[in-house]
Amino acid sequence: MIYWFTGQPGHGKTTLGNELLNYLSLQGVKTMFIDGDQLRDIFKNTNYGKEGRVENIKRAQNIAKFLHYQGYHVVVALVAPYKDIRDEFKVEMQNNLIEVYVHTNVERGRESYFVSDYEPPVSNYIDVDTTESLDKSYHKLISQLASYGNLPRSSGSKAKN
Repeated sequence: MIYWFTGQPGHGKTTLGNELLNYLSLQGVKTMFIDGDQLRDIFKNTNYGKEGRVENIKRAQNIAKFLHYQGYHVVVALVAPYKDIRDEFKVEMQNNLIEVYVHTNVERGRESYFVSDYEPPVSNYIDVDTTESLDKSYHKLISQLASYGNLPRSSGSKAKN
């Protein structure tokens, strides 16, 4: 399964994604995490225009798909502002991708990095408002994933990242 966290910078994608990663690891699931900022750093992509963003999104998609096919549950935290690219990937991955839209009204100091052409999802996604506490946001996410049957059951062992 691929869990794709999208939203504006500073809205809690990486924080919430790491919480899900920890949960999955405790269930004994092989997990990997892809963070947009780390991916940019690895590939030296400092282009924050549309071309640079598309390049970063496509790289994340390819890595996530590869890891998924290797049996990992992949958590991706990436702004990924373009709905059409995210939607194409959801179709390609069929029932193996869950989009999680993370947003807030709280200012967290990253507003200067906001993407003016960000397009929020309109269908087939989980909505998480991180205005409330991390704990409440996390429990809402876990509850929604569980209600859709998208959380693995514990195998009784602990996996390593």
